[in-house]
Amino acid sequence: MKKKTSVLRFTALSMALITSMLLYAKMKHISFPPPGEVTLSDGTEGEVPLVYEHLYNAKALTPFFEKLKALDTLKDRKLNIVHIGDSHIQGDAMTSQIRQRFQTEFGNAGLGFVFPYSLIHTNGERYVRFSSNINWDSQKNTSRTDTDAIGIAGYSLLTNNKNFVIELNVKNKDYSFNSLRVLTPHNKHLFEVATNKMGVAIKPAVVSSHISQKMILHKVQKGETLYGLSRKYKTTEKKIQEANRLKGNTIKENAILKIPSQEKIVSNISTEQSVNLNGFEALTNKADTPYGYTYNNLEGFDKIYLTPNTESSYFALNGIVLENNQNGVIYHTIGVNGARFSDYNKCNLFFEQIQALQPDLIIVSLGTNETFSRLPAEDYDKQVEIFIQQIRSHYGDCPILLTSPPPSLFKKKLPNPYCEQYANILIDNSVKKNYGVFDLYKILGGSEAMSSLIAQNLIAHDRVHYTHAGYVEQGGMLFDALMSNYLKYKNQQK
Repeated sequence: MKKKTSVLRFTALSMALITSMLLYAKMKHISFPPPGEVTLSDGTEGEVPLVYEHLYNAKALTPFFEKLKALDTLKDRKLNIVHIGDSHIQGDAMTSQIRQRFQTEFGNAGLGFVFPYSLIHTNGERYVRFSSNINWDSQKNTSRTDTDAIGIAGYSLLTNNKNFVIELNVKNKDYSFNSLRVLTPHNKHLFEVATNKMGVAIKPAVVSSHISQKMILHKVQKGETLYGLSRKYKTTEKKIQEANRLKGNTIKENAILKIPSQEKIVSNISTEQSVNLNGFEALTNKADTPYGYTYNNLEGFDKIYLTPNTESSYFALNGIVLENNQNGVIYHTIGVNGARFSDYNKCNLFFEQIQALQPDLIIVSLGTNETFSRLPAEDYDKQVEIFIQQIRSHYGDCPILLTSPPPSLFKKKLPNPYCEQYANILIDNSVKKNYGVFDLYKILGGSEAMSSLIAQNLIAHDRVHYTHAGYVEQGGMLFDALMSNYLKYKNQQK
């Protein structure tokens, strides 16, 4: 990691953090002091766990640490981590760092959840490339009230065009896959999964924009002149002449003239390729499950195609899960630009499809968008509680780790106090509601550190999002915090 990004870590982390990580690298014994009685932010007294690298109530993560220890020792299983969030997560910069660190340490069991973000013209897809011959419609949890088709991705890809092909191409061969699971609303068989042995090339649909002037139709009245009309409509005589192919200045009473206006008309023209679907060979080894239909025993594929199930007239895709035949960690990333807890909470299908990822740990990074709507901390906490209750009602008591929103500025210059308020209320409730909290706000230095974050080019120009280096730094901090607490758990078992 570059020196400039390392400065933040050394100023933000305590010497205990650095020491624990050195000991982790050397696999030495780590000893920790016992928890103590503290005063909570609401003025009450209660027992909260000590902070190990700003991770609170790590006890709630014990079931995950147990499984991680078994994987570490026996190398006999896959562990699924699901990281859910907003625009901080959708770009997969922070989460990619965590994924790489986990898989380097414990094994690469596959890429996990992917969604064709590029087909709806938004960011994502760090390791896969999607292309299609048609233009797709989409739904997003931040902008829909009818959310029946919006599942685990927070987005849904939609069309009623039966002549489509979606190409999935893995850019990083380390993520070639032996298993593929297709997620659709209510597990409907809407797509075939196919190979292409005929050399059929998929030419992506192209949308071009054409800009033209809006024309006003004017009926010439007695006594009107070309000059007068040009003044009335704020144009020129020449433009009126050209629009109506007039050779002179004479206009006839009752004639209908086209008058160029100031308003522009933007029309989108789509160029779509018709594809011969006979060139694709559908896979037949489909296994239906309650949470998606799966194709196993694939021969290390790095390219696959989705084609229509011809018995369907409407097609909706919620996402695809990619795995390989190895044991290790799968790190699933789910992010929606602009999302709040309340946006996820209104989508029943999102919670129903969580079981498709079989998570052993769920990490949730939401809150930034709530701060910019100035949502009171108590209302934020209510939405957090609804979210957690929904997860547990659909998937049981899976360990949950919440991260506080990172520091940001209102209007690029004013401190955002809601980030700290949200962090405090999450920490205060962590023991009672049995979840862990990683205080990203504090570990980055809080509002006081904004000048340092700016100077080190760790935060973007909007002072809300972070640079790639900033997200990589955050990913490293979260991984280090989890490992520190994992080693504490591991040493307690000896």
